[in-house]
Amino acid sequence: MQNGITQNGITEVLAGRRVASVSGGDRLDLTLDGPVTVRVAHEFRLAAPSFAAPAEVEHYFPALTVRPTGTLLALVGRTVDTVEITLAGGLELVFAEGGALSVPPHAQLAPWSVETAEGAVCAGLPGGEVRWTAPGAA
Repeated sequence: MQNGITQNGITEVLAGRRVASVSGGDRLDLTLDGPVTVRVAHEFRLAAPSFAAPAEVEHYFPALTVRPTGTLLALVGRTVDTVEITLAGGLELVFAEGGALSVPPHAQLAPWSVETAEGAVCAGLPGGEVRWTAPGAA
């Protein structure tokens, strides 16, 4: 599958969806309406918009347990505006109301995945590889 086709596919799955809930523990789950889940199993960054200063960037490490408070809980109700799978295999979500969630690739772990009720749509694999699955495919 060509990169443009897969990039458009993930945009169609995520863009325009509203964050319904945020849960933590040993990973971060962003449940979007649909339902669609963006699961983050490793380090990520959240840039929160600030009207008084440049965006403040917070770093999170789910392996150390994520407790959704403050900035993470403020994602509830926000709408995913743009989505990008980076050339290195990371995931970038930008929200229409401001702010961005960034998950870098990892050399040894699968840091992120996107799942629908039909199963996984795509996942970042160790070493920056990205695995794509057609929704509803076995």
